[in-house]
Amino acid sequence: MPLLAVAFSLAFAGSVWAAGADLDPIKTQLDLARDYMAQGDYARAKIEFEKVLRIDDLPPDLHQQVELYARAAQDYAAGKRLVLSGYGITGYGNYSVNATDGTEEFGGSDTDDNFIALRGGGRANYRLNDDYALNGSLDYRFRDYHDNDDRRDDKDLRWNGAVNRSMGDDNVVVGLRGRRSYRGNGDWRDDYGIYSDWRHAFSSIDQFNVEFEFRRRDYPSGRLRERSRNIAELTTGWTRSLLGGTASFNLQAFGGREFATDDRPDGDSNFFGLMPELSFTITETLGGFVFVWWQHDRYNIERLNVDAADNILGIGEREDNLYEVGGGLTWEFANSWSLNPEILYIYDDTNLLANEYSSTEIWMTIRKDF
Repeated sequence: MPLLAVAFSLAFAGSVWAAGADLDPIKTQLDLARDYMAQGDYARAKIEFEKVLRIDDLPPDLHQQVELYARAAQDYAAGKRLVLSGYGITGYGNYSVNATDGTEEFGGSDTDDNFIALRGGGRANYRLNDDYALNGSLDYRFRDYHDNDDRRDDKDLRWNGAVNRSMGDDNVVVGLRGRRSYRGNGDWRDDYGIYSDWRHAFSSIDQFNVEFEFRRRDYPSGRLRERSRNIAELTTGWTRSLLGGTASFNLQAFGGREFATDDRPDGDSNFFGLMPELSFTITETLGGFVFVWWQHDRYNIERLNVDAADNILGIGEREDNLYEVGGGLTWEFANSWSLNPEILYIYDDTNLLANEYSSTEIWMTIRKDF
């Protein structure tokens, strides 16, 4: 009788193991994420989705982010290896530069310009097998300052290509990314580099990530060429689900060095900063977000030929503190359509008076995800 019981137990365990071996671990992970989403636990659902999926250029609203992940998960469940998605954004806003004491002394003045904003992009995700996937994205941004002929229009194209691997609670990506930006007067800026990012969910409500990037910022010609430089940056982040998953808090700490700046007057520099962000859901169709970004720059070369006002203050090495504070609401008034009012305040505080700067931007956009 004992031998019979042991044999039965071994046979049962073998059948359970065989059934488990047939399970698709990626599908199981995505099903768990969709279960959290169905319960209204959007922050935890996002953490589970991001163990498997990488989607760039997400909307700022937590609920809409999870909806996009859920669509990709549904396509995977239907047997699709290639998942395509995209978005289009248009709107109207106002850009106001506030004259500080420094800019007034050096001839600065208030600027108040209205603009039309356009943005569009697409993504491709191709799953090679249960562990590996390829990701690619393009994002184009344009602003037309139609009531000020003396101000340049903004043009910016961003691209990204990467391979990512899913490993249970971990996801690792290695890729190339960059951007090409118009800087006025026929000048362009090119950014391109390699990066790697590791995400780890160390609990059902906490996610940790570490990212390293090395990139080149190149001004190929023109008046800005001396600003060309290399940038090495390390970022660590922590994301936590709050309020039963209806809110998500993210804190990033970063630091790095800008070097190979032979022609830049201030030379190489070190930088570090913080960015806390809160994204929250008010109702199924209404959400919001707020963030603060701060960066401290310290330059290495003592300035020998500084402006007269800075000489009076005895300024040698340049130091900057850069601040951004922003937020907005998102109202999904129809399926995959959202109305988004946003505001952004920028303040650059520096010990060189001529470089002080502050501005306020307010805009309203309509976004369509497809």
